[in-house]
Amino acid sequence: PGRAQFKVVIKALSPKEVTRIYTPRPLDRNDGTFLMRYRMYGSVKKGLKIEIFYGDQHVAQSPYILKEPVYHEYCDCPEEDPEVWQNMMSCPSQEPQITEDFISFPTIDLQRMLKEIPAKFSQTRGAIVHYTILDNHIYRRSLGKYTDFKMFSDEMFLSLARKVRLPDVEFYLNVGDWPVEHRKANDTPGPIPVISWCGSVDSRDIVLPTYDVTHSTLETLRGVTNDLLSIQGNTGPFWENKTDRALFRGRDSREERLHLVKLSKENPELLDAGITGYFFFREKEKELGKAQLMGFFDFFKYKYQVNVDGTVAAYRFPYLLLGDSLVLKQDSQYYEHFYIGLKPWKHYVPVKRNLEDLLEKIKWAKENDEEARKIAKEGQLMARELLQPHRFYCYYYKVLQKYAERQASKPEIRDGMELVPQPDDRDSVCSCHRKKPLREDL
Repeated sequence: PGRAQFKVVIKALSPKEVTRIYTPRPLDRNDGTFLMRYRMYGSVKKGLKIEIFYGDQHVAQSPYILKEPVYHEYCDCPEEDPEVWQNMMSCPSQEPQITEDFISFPTIDLQRMLKEIPAKFSQTRGAIVHYTILDNHIYRRSLGKYTDFKMFSDEMFLSLARKVRLPDVEFYLNVGDWPVEHRKANDTPGPIPVISWCGSVDSRDIVLPTYDVTHSTLETLRGVTNDLLSIQGNTGPFWENKTDRALFRGRDSREERLHLVKLSKENPELLDAGITGYFFFREKEKELGKAQLMGFFDFFKYKYQVNVDGTVAAYRFPYLLLGDSLVLKQDSQYYEHFYIGLKPWKHYVPVKRNLEDLLEKIKWAKENDEEARKIAKEGQLMARELLQPHRFYCYYYKVLQKYAERQASKPEIRDGMELVPQPDDRDSVCSCHRKKPLREDL
């Protein structure tokens, strides 16, 4: 139908309430489905009315009526009952990666962690942040000098605490690249639970959705251009009109990426690969050349996308899956929280670690166009399911809940911890109308 012909109007249900809601044009996913994003700059007490028009006709069962209060992102109004909230969010009952991550930790010995973690990790890595969540307030202290990325974990924990009452919990979060706990469950002493954004087959870290996907979700329609939703409305030409080659652009953060560029120079009809910035292998720039930066949406002008690790898992993988291209994924010891839901040859095409079979896989894709297209579509549909914004909130909550259940002693606010304050709400009025339980009900 063409995206210009759809119109979405979102407004307060009560004519007495006025709120500002930003609604850009719908995103056309080129398969008969459309995505609508909106951002509220104020809350409504009586509810919202969402109308979808094609020309001047209501379509898609429009209008939709939300009768409860609807709060904007910065409104600090948590649902007191986590069960109610999880049902409201349609959280899955199980997350297989969380179940797997906690097998090594039937109980969590806080006292041992307090002794070991600062001594073991803060000096060597210097990227550990110690958090305590108590009475839905977030406190933290940084261990080491490489902890700037705590701004991403802060924003997600604060956002979650504004939506649901969090369990009282105390934990250590690794904000560096590499997973840090490599002891096995039957070692003496055994592993301790450190939470990280990236896991690996030889480590025991508990994995959260990466800072990249959570920040892109929180900042949708605000401070980022590439979020997981906008990608879906910018997937390039239809499959048959895409360039019949594989593409890679990225920094020089792994030697295999340099190898890609050499392969590309030797096989330009199959592969277009370039390094956009040199940091680790500066001496190679003269030999391999430097490619110009490329807008991410332009990646999807190509039929095949090569996904090669950076320092750890390449955090572009979720974005590549959501495009309308076939992902050729390097075999890797690293993983993000959602990889467990993906299967090689169903959602992506696997490539050996040393890339020796990459050209062969590109040739296979060219010769088996229908099969390649089918795998690309399956990967895209699975990513749409696993990477919905509400799933990240559910996942974060479930990790905190599971962790809290296993703690052998009560969390405390330790020396040197500071309160992470909720952001100032001056821009948009917020009064909370959720029914607070009486003390005796708790």
